[in-house]
Amino acid sequence: MTTVQGHCDPAFSAVRDAFEDNFATGREVGAAVTVYAGDRLVVDLWGGVADRRTGREWGHDTPCVAFSCTKAVTAAAAALLAERGAYEVDGQVAKWWPEFAVGGKEETTAAHLLSHQGGLAALARPLSAEEAADPKAVADQLASQTPEWVPGEAHGYHALTYGWLAGEIVRRHSGRTVGQFVKDEFARDLDLWIGAPDSVIERAAKLTATRPGGSDPISLGEAQDLLTRMSNAYLDPQSLLNRALNNPSPGKGGYNNPVVLRGGWPAAGMVTTAPALAGFYRDLLAGRIVRQDTLRAAISPRVSGPDRVLLADSSFGLGFMRPSSSYRVPHAGRKTAFGHSGAGGSLGLGDVERGVAMAYVMNRMGNELSGDPRAYQLAEAVYACLS
Repeated sequence: MTTVQGHCDPAFSAVRDAFEDNFATGREVGAAVTVYAGDRLVVDLWGGVADRRTGREWGHDTPCVAFSCTKAVTAAAAALLAERGAYEVDGQVAKWWPEFAVGGKEETTAAHLLSHQGGLAALARPLSAEEAADPKAVADQLASQTPEWVPGEAHGYHALTYGWLAGEIVRRHSGRTVGQFVKDEFARDLDLWIGAPDSVIERAAKLTATRPGGSDPISLGEAQDLLTRMSNAYLDPQSLLNRALNNPSPGKGGYNNPVVLRGGWPAAGMVTTAPALAGFYRDLLAGRIVRQDTLRAAISPRVSGPDRVLLADSSFGLGFMRPSSSYRVPHAGRKTAFGHSGAGGSLGLGDVERGVAMAYVMNRMGNELSGDPRAYQLAEAVYACLS
């Protein structure tokens, strides 16, 4: 029986109940959830084991890979530079990245890159984890490619390439990598890293693909026709979904590979604790990272509808997900929530009207490409407590 530790305001006891239920029903190995209401910490819970092989327990300060939750942090860095006047969001990329203006990308804007409209959802050449640690080299390859569609005429989830495209905005206008910029500008006091040092990697949770009692998957609970299409596409090496998700290859150990965690992939490589990720959303909502008008502009939907990569509906602002079938939030948050989910189940969420920030990280990888039931159950409990 897993003992859940930490603090939970009595008014948010439903969140503790949902978190404990995830363990009791065998859906977790190790996990943490944190919720802020304004600047007030109302939920800070953790439990389970960080490493099944050694039995190391999950602690309050256990960091974990949060996959695409990274994109929201990278998006905030890009928004901050736009707020400072470093570039124009709707201006042409070629003005500050001349090499990009080839292959039909001459009119591409920064907004296209940030909202998954750029048509560069997959790298044309296979890259290793070692090669992906050089952001300039990856960006150079993307700049030389011909897009999969005319930029601005469709959108499709840039699962990994988003980080190097948005990251080039940051690198060219600040002279720093995304990880360096984020740490310098707004995450100095947060246990959040895009490019983790070895001391953090050593104590990070180890990802596992199996449930505590075996390898049987959790029921996805989604429309089977959509799931079948997504699963078939994922297994097809020629599909855009497969190419977008699997190149660069993380190599041996997958996302436990220290080369990946050290490499600072700015779309999927963030290592963070739940309190730090929730703290990021808390600070965003409070106007401590960008002005509140900048945030509202960044989360305003730029695209919504059929996604060329995910084969499902998605909705994006300037890097931030908005509620859709690809970013499931309870009904009460469908007009006001924003954030980003991560592969396997992790979730970061803020609500601009309710002032609530939440984060959930875990090391048991779910089978869902989106809408993990553990994360949704926690978000549902948060909104129930707010109402």
